[in-house]
Amino acid sequence: MTDVQVTCINKVPRENKHEGITHLGNSTGKWTRSQVIQWIEDGTNTFYTMVGGKRANVLVVNGPNGKYVRTHADGTYNDNLLALTEC
Repeated sequence: MTDVQVTCINKVPRENKHEGITHLGNSTGKWTRSQVIQWIEDGTNTFYTMVGGKRANVLVVNGPNGKYVRTHADGTYNDNLLALTEC
């Protein structure tokens, strides 16, 4: 299992009602949200962000419109992913 730091994302265009993440990446590559969800669920890879020196794990959440990814740190879900720069 590889532990992968996510440093950038791509989102659906702003005119969309919700800011949905389409891709996650770092300096070595970029992956679709569905790939990342599959790898997390399969236990192939783990993903995390590092914001302000704090690690936040990327987890899969079942929402009303399907699965999506969100960070979780210190017992709280947060929007660290949406705060990352565009890939």
